[in-house]
Amino acid sequence: MEAALKAEAGDTETSGTETTEVSIARRIRQLAEENPTDLVFRHIGLDGAEPAFSWPMLDRRASQLAGALAERGLGLGDRLGLGLRNSPQFVLSVLAAWKLGAVPVPVRWDVPDWELARLREVIDPKIYLGPADLDWIDATEQGDVPDLPDVVSPHVNGICSSGSTGTPKIIVSGRPGIYSPLFAGPLMENWRPVPRPQTILVLAPMYHTNGFSTLFSLLSGDRLLVMEKFDAARVVDVVERYRITNFTATPTMLQRIADLPGTDSRDLSSIEFFVQGAAPMPPSLVHRWAGLIGPERIVMAYGMTEGLGLTAIRGDEWLAHQGSVGRGLGGTELRILGADGAEVAAGEIGEIYLRSPASYAGGYQYLGDAPRLRGTDDGFQTAGDLGYLDADGYLYLVDRRVDLIVTGGANVFPAEVESALIDHPGVADVVVVGLRDPEWGRRVHAIVEPADPANPPSADDVIAFAKSRLAHYKAPKTVELVDAVPRSEATKVNRGALVAARGG
Repeated sequence: MEAALKAEAGDTETSGTETTEVSIARRIRQLAEENPTDLVFRHIGLDGAEPAFSWPMLDRRASQLAGALAERGLGLGDRLGLGLRNSPQFVLSVLAAWKLGAVPVPVRWDVPDWELARLREVIDPKIYLGPADLDWIDATEQGDVPDLPDVVSPHVNGICSSGSTGTPKIIVSGRPGIYSPLFAGPLMENWRPVPRPQTILVLAPMYHTNGFSTLFSLLSGDRLLVMEKFDAARVVDVVERYRITNFTATPTMLQRIADLPGTDSRDLSSIEFFVQGAAPMPPSLVHRWAGLIGPERIVMAYGMTEGLGLTAIRGDEWLAHQGSVGRGLGGTELRILGADGAEVAAGEIGEIYLRSPASYAGGYQYLGDAPRLRGTDDGFQTAGDLGYLDADGYLYLVDRRVDLIVTGGANVFPAEVESALIDHPGVADVVVVGLRDPEWGRRVHAIVEPADPANPPSADDVIAFAKSRLAHYKAPKTVELVDAVPRSEATKVNRGALVAARGG
C-alpha cells in the first residue's frame, strides 16, 4: 500500500496534459465497457448458492436500483442506511448509492433491536434498506435502466465503528465519491510487487471497514468473493476452488481456520498474503500460519476506521520483533504519551498517538454524540489504545485503556491473558474481563469456550496454565465455561456487555 499511499488523493484520468477527476459512477461504467465478460463479484451464500456477476451486470442492476431509489427520494448527499448481510443486494445498493451521489452507510445488524434502532436514529438515513427490502431490491431488475447524471457524493461512505464507548459511533469519510486507487493498493506492496488483479476473499461483514473497503479494490479492477457469513471450513474450500490470493482476518478467524482437522494438507498455495488486524495476534498463531503458508506471506497491521495512520509488519520481519505490529507506513508518525501528556521512553507503556499525511483525504466526521478522539496541538490523535515502542521504533500493542483491569492495585491487560490462555489445548476461545470484587477491586475473570464440551478444562487447570506463562497476579481468579464466546459477525466481543451481564 505504500506506493498507493504516495499517490495523490482524488484519482484522475490523464489525456495528454489534461487531467480530470473520475467519479465512482463513471468508473463503474468504464469497467463495464473495458471488461465485459469476466466474473468480478461472486457471493458465497449460506444456502450453498454462489451467484456471480460481471461488470456489465453490476452496472445495469445498480442503475436500475438507483432509479428505483431516486423515485423514493434518494438523491445527492442523502444517506442510504444498509442493514443487510453480505449479499449481492448489499453490493448493488452501495453501487446504486454512488450512482446517485448518495452516501452509503452500512449498519450493524447483529445487535439487539433497541441498539439497531439507536444506530438508525443517529444515522438518520433518507432511506433504510433492511432484510424486509430484499425482495423489493430484486424486483427492481424488471425496471428500466435510467440515464443517470454523472454526480459525486460529498462523502464516499460512512461506517458504524465497533467502538467501546457505549455511544453509537458513526464515522463518515470526508473524502468525496471520486474513484481513487489510493485506497485499494495491496498492503503487501510495501515489501514486494503483487500480481493484479487480486482475487480477494471477504470474510468480515461488510458493515465493518475491512469488509467495506474491498469495494474500492473491486473498483480498481480486482475480483471479490464475498462470504455471507464466516465459516472456517468453507473458507478453505473457497481458497482452493477459486485460488484466492489474499484476505483480511481477525485472530479469531485465523485460529478457527488453523484448528480445522487436515488444514496442513490443504492447498493454500494461491495465497499471496493475508492481513491480520483488529487485535494483537498470539505468537503461537503467527508461528502456526508461518508453517502453513510461510512468514513472508503474513502481514500484521494496526490502524482504525478514522484513518489516522497505519503501521504494519511482515511475518518474517516479525520473527525478529515478536509481538510487534510494525512501524509507520505512508509517512505515519507515532508517539507514546503518558497520562501527563509527555512522551515516554522506549519500552514504557502509554497511549498510542498517530499522525499521517496520507490519512483519508478530507478527514472524517462523526454523526451524533460519540466522543471525539483526543489529539495534540500538532495533529496527533489517539483511539485510546495502549502500547509501547522499542528502541528501533517498532510498535507493540498492549490493550485498550477502557479494557484495562486494575486488580489489587496492579494493571492487567486482558489481551495478554487471552493470548496466553488460547494456547491451552482445552480452550477453543476465550475472553477476559474484570469483574467487581470486594477483595481485589476487580478480579480477572476468564470466559472460556472449551474445545471439547464433553471434556472441558477445570478452573484450576486454566488458572494453573495461566500462571505457568504469566506473572501470577495476571492469572484469572475465576473461570466461567460457556457454550460459545459471544462474538459479533466480525468476531469481536463487547467486553462492557459481558461485564454488565455479570454484575458489573
